[in-house]
Amino acid sequence: MAARSRERAGGVDRILSKLQSNIEAGNYYEAHQMYRTIYFRYLSQKNYKELLDLLYEGSCTLLKLHQHNSGADLASLVVDVLIKAGSIVTSEDIDKLARLFSLMLPESPERFKFLTGALKWSSQGEDSHRRGHPYLHQHIALILWKEKNYAQSRYHFIHSSDGDGCASMLVEYHVNKGYPSEADLFITQAVLQFLCLKNKSTASVVFYSYTEKHPSVHQGPPYLLPLLNFVWFLLLAVESGKLAVFNVLCEKYQPSISRDPTYPEYLSKIGQIFFGLPPPPPKQQGFLNQQCSLKAVVKILQL
Repeated sequence: MAARSRERAGGVDRILSKLQSNIEAGNYYEAHQMYRTIYFRYLSQKNYKELLDLLYEGSCTLLKLHQHNSGADLASLVVDVLIKAGSIVTSEDIDKLARLFSLMLPESPERFKFLTGALKWSSQGEDSHRRGHPYLHQHIALILWKEKNYAQSRYHFIHSSDGDGCASMLVEYHVNKGYPSEADLFITQAVLQFLCLKNKSTASVVFYSYTEKHPSVHQGPPYLLPLLNFVWFLLLAVESGKLAVFNVLCEKYQPSISRDPTYPEYLSKIGQIFFGLPPPPPKQQGFLNQQCSLKAVVKILQL
């Protein structure tokens, strides 16, 4: 048994040595195939730890050498091994997955496939993380922000717990891409979405950070823009849990709320989560003259 084990280890060592030689010689296709050979061998032996390290280093190496398809393939195998091994979610593994994501071509289908698998793996164990672990979402949001992909960065920030980072990105997003009149809209939607995800602490952080950092927002509270005052009062109402205050706010600020047809739907869900309101009756406009269905909001949030 020991002799067989040594023979098997020796065979792997020879493959690893040849693999390194192929990389140094620029024979990247051959190197990629050898990585896959080792993948199947280690997987059959359930040698997950060494296999993960090997695939991660190989993927980084190939991606840095602009072997994008091969590198992305190994990155997907990293996720595959994490799933097969039943690995618990750790910050170290999330850091590695984020590193691989950052090395991939921004618009490549392989990058999207990798991210989908990584988020699925990171969602295990926590009902609140069913769209992926907040720490992984934060990493991805920061990478996409650096790439100026504001819309996708925003999505991942909303599913993170990084209110301050989200606020800074939203300020830059609005200044570079938005109309001056939309400064309050950019933050309001984010706050409402955080609240719909039951993340009231991050909702407060992103609001106060945004209003402090935005160059065109008058310091408050109170604020010059009515919609910002509504959000400020809404956060206080959520904290207190007072339904009467919530109802009065929604009534008094109806003109501001009506600026975006999705707001009534968000507020309907917030009313259900934090104030015990029942869902609106089916086939009716329901709460606050809602203009779109609850399914549309769920789709936007991808809850």
